[in-house]
Amino acid sequence: MDIKFKNRKIIFNDADALDVGLSLDCGQAFRWEKKGDCWHGVAFGKAVDILQNGKEITISGNVSEDDITTWVEYFDLNRDYTSICQRLCVDDYLNRAITEFGGIRILKQESWEALCSFIISQNNNIPRIKGIIGRLCATFGEDLGNGDYSFPGAEALANCTVEDLAPLRSGFRAKYIIDAAQKVTDGTVDLEKLKTCPMNEAREELIQIKGVGAKVAECTLLYGCGRVDAFPVDVWVRRIMGELYPEGLPECTKNVEGIAQQFLFHWRRNQ
Repeated sequence: MDIKFKNRKIIFNDADALDVGLSLDCGQAFRWEKKGDCWHGVAFGKAVDILQNGKEITISGNVSEDDITTWVEYFDLNRDYTSICQRLCVDDYLNRAITEFGGIRILKQESWEALCSFIISQNNNIPRIKGIIGRLCATFGEDLGNGDYSFPGAEALANCTVEDLAPLRSGFRAKYIIDAAQKVTDGTVDLEKLKTCPMNEAREELIQIKGVGAKVAECTLLYGCGRVDAFPVDVWVRRIMGELYPEGLPECTKNVEGIAQQFLFHWRRNQ
């Protein structure tokens, strides 16, 4: 893959096995919107537009040459998805999912944003999730101009009350957001450590947070910590497992269960 910074834009050429639209809009991130041919959103405190033309991907807006590594990591471009997909395709169902929706990559989002977003996602649909997150950012995030706001850090929410969060219309999730913010701020939950510590230890640390169960913990580890062996199970994945894999995932998914899950989730949801 060739990477360059030109005319204040980051350009990836020959980005393999990446469909930007599928990756941004397959249920793993909630701050992206299609505007014309571009995807517009805020990540890492910066508003950007992302345009894909074949295997060329252009990221423009608030970017600098120093941001290249950040976006390589965000789209997981150092991982060989071509080889992973070839391995997964020995399974008939995964082969169908990857054939139909090839190009999905796991987005490595900021850990706190992923944790907070998936707390909000509980018993919720995607339009409502996006609405709550949008109001959260507009109320507590930094104003970036043009209607864009950064995702507020944990410290910005740690001293809030449930009443302070009432304008978000997040319901029962408000108390969970506050507890998560407090535990991250005071170090009870060390998000950086979760990226490398043993998985069982990482899971145990996350479920200390009120309202965080197995699904939110796995989502945080997969989408916020880059742990592609994490395996979130929601209603769709539970149905997939019951109908297609009653004896468990096939051997070909070992250590990349989260990648397999994303293909299966998006495929089944769009059947």
